[in-house]
Amino acid sequence: MKALDNISLWDLPSHWEKAFLSDLGAGENAIVDGPFGSNLKTSDYIENNVNGIPVLTTKNLAGDYSDSSVRYISIAKYEQLKRSKVEPGDILVAKIGSIGKTGIYPKNQKTAIIPANLLKYTVNKKVCFGYVYNYLNYSGFQKFIQGISTATAQPAFNVTKFRALPIPIPPLNEQHRIVAKIEELFSELDKGIESLKTARDQLKVYRQALLKHAFEGKLTEQWRKENADKLETAEQLLERIKHEREVRYQQQLEEWKVAIEKWEADGKVGKRPSKPQSPPDVQAKNIDKSNTPDGWAFIKALYISDFITKGTTPEKSELFDGKGDVPFIKVYNLTRSGKLDFSIDPTFVSNSIHNGFLSRSKCRPGDILMNIVGPPLGKVSVVPNTYPEWNINQAIVRYRTNIIEGNYLSNYLLSDGTIRSIMKKSKATAGQFNLTLETCRDIILPVCSISEQKEINSLLDERFSVIDQLESDIDDNLSKSEALRQSILKKAFSGQLVPQDPNDEPASVLLERIAREKAEAAATPKKSRAAKAAQNV
Repeated sequence: MKALDNISLWDLPSHWEKAFLSDLGAGENAIVDGPFGSNLKTSDYIENNVNGIPVLTTKNLAGDYSDSSVRYISIAKYEQLKRSKVEPGDILVAKIGSIGKTGIYPKNQKTAIIPANLLKYTVNKKVCFGYVYNYLNYSGFQKFIQGISTATAQPAFNVTKFRALPIPIPPLNEQHRIVAKIEELFSELDKGIESLKTARDQLKVYRQALLKHAFEGKLTEQWRKENADKLETAEQLLERIKHEREVRYQQQLEEWKVAIEKWEADGKVGKRPSKPQSPPDVQAKNIDKSNTPDGWAFIKALYISDFITKGTTPEKSELFDGKGDVPFIKVYNLTRSGKLDFSIDPTFVSNSIHNGFLSRSKCRPGDILMNIVGPPLGKVSVVPNTYPEWNINQAIVRYRTNIIEGNYLSNYLLSDGTIRSIMKKSKATAGQFNLTLETCRDIILPVCSISEQKEINSLLDERFSVIDQLESDIDDNLSKSEALRQSILKKAFSGQLVPQDPNDEPASVLLERIAREKAEAAATPKKSRAAKAAQNV
C-alpha cells in the first residue's frame, strides 16, 4: 500500500495525519471477516430466535433485521465461530458481490455472526465513529475498494488489504466538527430528496389514475359526445371483431398450408408445422358493465390475439452478451412504462437457435410482452422496430394482435386493476409469483371502437410524455443530489468543509495514544479461563 503515499488524498492540512483503517480499530479482532461462506449445513440452523445467534447477510446492510431476513445458529455453533462475532455499533462491509456496501449493526440487536462475504469493523472509541463511517461511504474511498478487488465473475476483496486502506485523520475535535457539519448539510439534502421521491410517487399515482379513467371510458367521455353519430353499438363492435378474427384465421390457415407444403418438400425434416386453432367464441360473460360506457364490449385476450405463447431459455453457451444475430429479451429489459429497455445487459442468440429451438417464441415489432414471473408482476413493453425479429425467455409471454390497437392492449396490461386481477390467479412459490399461459389468455379486456382506441392512445401518450419528462427531471435532480452528497464528503476528507483550529490537539498525538494503548494491551498477558474463574469466586 506504499504507492498510496503519493496520491492527492495525502495533500492534507497541518495537524492532520495519514493512517490506515487498521490503526483506528478497537483490539486485535477489530477488522475481521466470517470464517465460512454460505456452506452452513441445514442442521446448523435452529428455529428459536430467542436463544439462537443471528447469522447476518448482505441484505441486512439496508437495515432489515426482521425474522424473515435473519437465520439463527445454536450457542454451541457460535462458540466455534465467535472470532467473527458482531456487536451492536459495529460497522458491516460487504466484501463479495456488492463490495463496499456498508451498514451499522443497530444498538437494539444482540451479538451476531457474519459469513465470509461480510467483514465487521469495530472503531476505536477514541476516534469519532461518524467520521470513520462517513469516510467508508465516500466515493473516493470506494475507489480504493475497487482497486483491491479481484477480477472475477463476482467482485471480492481480501480483508488483509482492507485493513491497509488509507484514511486521512484530522484532530479529534475537528472530526466532531466535520461530522456535525455533514449531518447539518445532509439533513437539508435529505429533505430535498424526500420531496423529490414524494413527487415521483405522486406521478406514479397520476399515471395509474389516467389508465383507470381510460379503461372506464372517462378519459374519452367528451370525445364520445362529439362523435356520437360515428360510434358502433356493442353488438356491431362484436360482429366486426368476429369478422376480423375469422379473416385473420383464414390467413393463418393459408400460411400453414404453405408451411406444410414446404415441410413436405424438404423431406419432413424437423417438427411438423402446427395447424392454427379456429377462433373460439370467448366473449366474456357475466361482466359488470356499470363502470364502462354503452357500446363497449368485454373480450378475452385469447380472442383478439394470435397464439399467445411464452419464451424458452437455451443453454448458457448459446447466449451471447453485447452482440449477435437476434436480440434475446429478458425480464429486466421490460419496464412499467410500456417501453423496452434493451440497453440493460443486451443478450443475443444465433439465427440457427432463433429459427430452431426458439422458433415458437419469435417476436416482431409491435408485439406486446409481459413478465409472468415476479415479483414484481406487471412489467409490459412493446417490441420496437430496432431489429426485424426478436426472441424472449421463459419468464415472458407474447401477445400479437391485428384486431385491436397494440398500445391499447399494452396500456391495459400496465394498469393496476389488471395487475391485481391477474395476481389473484397467480401461483406463489417461495415468494415468487408465476402466471400460467391460461391466465394470460383469459385476461378480460374492455374493448371499444378502433377510433376510440386511437383517441385513448393519443390522450395517454400526450399525458404520459409530460409525466415521463417530469420523472426524468426528478431522476436528474436525484443524481445531482447524490453528486452533491459526495462533493460534501470530498470537502470533509480534504480539510475544506470546516475551518481548522490551531489549538486542537494534532492528529499525530491521537494516533500515538491509540498505538501506545494497543501495544500495552498486546503486552499484557491474557488470563486463562481458569484464572478468570478463580478471580470471580
